[in-house]
Amino acid sequence: MTSDGVRFEPDRPFVSPDAEAVIRVTLAGICATDLEITKGYMGYRGVMGHEFVGRVESAPDPAWIGKRVVADINAGCGSPHCDSCMRAHGHHCPARSVLGILGRDGAFAERLAIPLRNLVAIPDHVCDTAAVFAEPLAAAARILDQVAIAEGTSVLVLGAGRLGLLIARALATRSRRVSILVRNPARTRFVPPNIAIRRTDDAVERAFDVVVDATGSPDGLAAAVRYVRPEGVVVLKSTTHAAVPLSTAPWIIDEVTLVGSRCGNPATAVDLLATGAVDPRDLVTAELSLERGVEALALATRPEHVKVLLRP
Repeated sequence: MTSDGVRFEPDRPFVSPDAEAVIRVTLAGICATDLEITKGYMGYRGVMGHEFVGRVESAPDPAWIGKRVVADINAGCGSPHCDSCMRAHGHHCPARSVLGILGRDGAFAERLAIPLRNLVAIPDHVCDTAAVFAEPLAAAARILDQVAIAEGTSVLVLGAGRLGLLIARALATRSRRVSILVRNPARTRFVPPNIAIRRTDDAVERAFDVVVDATGSPDGLAAAVRYVRPEGVVVLKSTTHAAVPLSTAPWIIDEVTLVGSRCGNPATAVDLLATGAVDPRDLVTAELSLERGVEALALATRPEHVKVLLRP
């Protein structure tokens, strides 16, 4: 442990604290990826958690100290010779660590460390309960960078879970034809009126320009391919520890484009929150202290809960 309380392990590469900021976590969110990690996803061992908002306690640049921040969770090597770090913010850097997911302790703690270059400041009028959604909202809005979404683009989001509800809201900032497939009737109250609610029996197969798999299920990809139109786009957002059954024939016959989609730019998410284009606060269904973290993880698996927060 370093003098400022940041823990590291001998078998992990230690990045000089001169290059990193130490954040006191004020709120952290539990997501489906965290639940998959408890099942063995990514083989990760360490402090979980990658959705957070906090205040900078120490940093190489004193101007950051005291600021409320969120962060890009992907910490690339930062080398000027690394194409990914120079071009894609280190999201695909072969030497990257990922907060609470890969080689870097996460946000289910009182403090965390992250490179200074990853920080994004939160405007004063955006409360912590909204700001804690910056990371998943950035992942949702990443689709807008990858796929052409226009006002008339027909979109179907599969999965009305934590991420699916955010994806639908983010895509509805561009298209007026966004639908979400809802299997649990209790989730309908979280769907804004500008997003159409679909059931399994009224979602027309082979009819949508873009279908997003946010089911968190190994079967989500097959379902997405059923609903997308020929020459349409399927966006894959589900991360599961279980193997995904694959049959490539429908993709080839219908010339479907598959797009993998992971993390996004947290600055984009902060803009959506700051302007009020997306307000996710109604998705919070429970908030527990960090000491009750195991209980919080159990709550997050229950269908009546959307977003469970931890407060150190």
